[in-house]
Amino acid sequence: MKARGSPGAFLCLIAALVVPAGAICQAEDGQGGLLDALAAQVHGYYEVRAGCRTGRDPYEEDMSIMETRLQLELPASARWFDLKYKGDLWADGITDEAGHDTRELWLFSRPTDLLDVKIGRQVLTWGTGDLVFLNDLFPKDWRSFFIGRDAEYLKAPSDAIKLGFFTDIANLDLVYTPRFDPDRFITGEYVSYWNGQAGRPAGRDAIVHARQPDRWLEDYEIALRLYRNVNGYELALYGYRGYWKTPEGQTPSGAPVFPRLNAYGFSVRGRTGPGIGNVELAYYRSVNDPHGEDPLVRNSEARYLAGYAQEISTDLNGSLQYYVEQVLNWGNYARGLKGANGKDQFRHVVTLQLTQLMMDQNLRLSLGGYYSPSDRDAYLRPNIHYMYTDNIRLELGANIFLGEDPSTFFAQFEKNTNIYTAVRYSF
Repeated sequence: MKARGSPGAFLCLIAALVVPAGAICQAEDGQGGLLDALAAQVHGYYEVRAGCRTGRDPYEEDMSIMETRLQLELPASARWFDLKYKGDLWADGITDEAGHDTRELWLFSRPTDLLDVKIGRQVLTWGTGDLVFLNDLFPKDWRSFFIGRDAEYLKAPSDAIKLGFFTDIANLDLVYTPRFDPDRFITGEYVSYWNGQAGRPAGRDAIVHARQPDRWLEDYEIALRLYRNVNGYELALYGYRGYWKTPEGQTPSGAPVFPRLNAYGFSVRGRTGPGIGNVELAYYRSVNDPHGEDPLVRNSEARYLAGYAQEISTDLNGSLQYYVEQVLNWGNYARGLKGANGKDQFRHVVTLQLTQLMMDQNLRLSLGGYYSPSDRDAYLRPNIHYMYTDNIRLELGANIFLGEDPSTFFAQFEKNTNIYTAVRYSF
């Protein structure tokens, strides 16, 4: 989890391209320097978080999470631009390591009414899914999600340049990442997983070391979103050029790698009856194996999502989604298996999210649920969040994995089922 550090700082160095030179030398009143123009306020929190597995996993520690974390957030503004830093100092009792993770380090400027520019390390997101991602191909932190860190840590940061163009016809977001930012995926260090090569579960005995594309300006990613509002409905088109965000390929020797990926998609979201409905589609083109003939590279896929959310009663909100993954070029994929077990052509997942606020909204009860009728497995995320005072937050939650076949997506994590608790002091 240690930050790579230099990319966000490197991108901020080119801020002069978008910040008028005079702003660097003059304050808003034209009298002082840059330091006089910046009015920074420090916010953050200190947190202790611990959790344990409910059963024994021979490949992992009994404790699923045991850490302390100090987060500092420093925003600052001047006439022509905004700056923000957000970073964590952490000590991890599972790995006996400590370090720093920069979550945000960016400069934002609006040189004209038609253009926004944001440069540096930033957390990016788009699409319409509720904790289901189709066209959102920005990095995720699945380790944090499955061991019980705060939900904000599911979104990992990107080192990128984001441009926003605004016109009367449509708006365009363009994100350029000069060096590939993968997911913080399951490696076996915190969470055990199904090892297809070994045909068994694995964890710390078989840590995944993937060969990551990391050449500046060569192993880049580009993502774009073209969107506009039509009669209260937001329509969007998406495009992406980069790599699969997890290592979905391997060399002939078995080393995991990140194959190239191009993705294209569409979404619509808007009022549907008393709630909000959404539909999203995505086509993933596996560039290194477009016809599905290479069993060492993940096939191209089509992904579909339909969702609906509404307020069920006072302070009770819910959302329901139906999600489908379709393996394309299925015949070639099936022949490449040569009798080995593989994926089904279609994977279906139903998700349910419920949130109840109580006690003047100081108590939040939530339940997230994922059930796959095709894989016959499930994942449940109950959580209790209580604001004891304005500064002190108490939390209790669990990650519960269920399933019949240990090789399916959720069932492979069954022995990682855990409960966790946290105390956070905010300032």
